[in-house]
Amino acid sequence: MRICVEARIRADLDDLWTRTQDPAQQQRWDLRFSEIAHLPRAEGEPQRLRYATRVLPFLTVTGTGVPTGERRPPDGTRTSALRYTSAHRLSLPAEGSRHWRYVPDGDGVRFLAGCDYRPRWGVFGALADRLVFRPLTGWATAWSLDRLRLWLERGITPERALRNWLAEVTVRVVAATVACAGLGWESFLRLLGPFAASTAYLLPLLLSLVVCLALLVPPLARTPAARRCLRTPPVRACASPLPRTLEDPR
Repeated sequence: MRICVEARIRADLDDLWTRTQDPAQQQRWDLRFSEIAHLPRAEGEPQRLRYATRVLPFLTVTGTGVPTGERRPPDGTRTSALRYTSAHRLSLPAEGSRHWRYVPDGDGVRFLAGCDYRPRWGVFGALADRLVFRPLTGWATAWSLDRLRLWLERGITPERALRNWLAEVTVRVVAATVACAGLGWESFLRLLGPFAASTAYLLPLLLSLVVCLALLVPPLARTPAARRCLRTPPVRACASPLPRTLEDPR
């Protein structure tokens, strides 16, 4: 099942193109990678990219990407495609491809990111990919595109957006934990005096309400959120418009 995410970004197409095509800038907003850099190349060779993801402080999984096509038709849309491989034994994706499509839309751009890959590790890898890795990759892609949107639309740097997200998640987790554990509620009830009994009767409902609010209230406007992106765009929009000879040189 191909991963496809769509975000509508109110920005100039050229600015969006730069933020996504420049490895140094993509590294800042793309949660999936901790390092993206050009590799040395000889004259006439395609420009290869090194991708790295730090899984643990002492463990980094790496891969290599090669651009395979770019298109700028007269209708104003743009598309870029890339193939990537990873020889790292701990990398679940062994090889795959991704394409980005930029569609002008009024005062903004519909940015569609699609990718697919072949998992390794046999049956175990296929199961882990379907249940965990692919949904997590889809979420990370959507979250990253919303962080990119905040950068372009509001000037919130990716680093600041991450801090906003961590702070909001912390507040939500603490609120839900306190509500579930009932911490401090006895002292609170004692302060209510004659109203303590009636409040205690309603306490389970109040605690449930706090938990629901902590989990379901929409994220703040300055916090990136995967839910703001379309995760199941139309199949035709998700498919790369590049000819197969460009998208897959094999």
